[in-house]
Amino acid sequence: MLVLDLAKWNQTPDDLRKEAMHAPHPRTRERFLALYELARQRRGASSVARATGRHLQTLIRWVHRYNDAGPQALVFEHTGGVPPFLTRRQSKHSMN
Repeated sequence: MLVLDLAKWNQTPDDLRKEAMHAPHPRTRERFLALYELARQRRGASSVARATGRHLQTLIRWVHRYNDAGPQALVFEHTGGVPPFLTRRQSKHSMN
């Protein structure tokens, strides 16, 4: 069974909801809301994953991150990705 260790981080399900409501990035909000649904025990992990449009393994990973490192581990950080073919300056220049 997938269980959040809220006591370890001195939090309640309502704290997860508050974190979601005040998070600046949509991905962070999504993560906290999914864990909030799971913590309320009204839905199982599979149901929460389906409702959020995420794979079950993704939800499990979020729970493990939270349990291991706390709420800060769920905050979205842009890690890069494929660099753009043109820089913004080059793109603006080519449009003229």
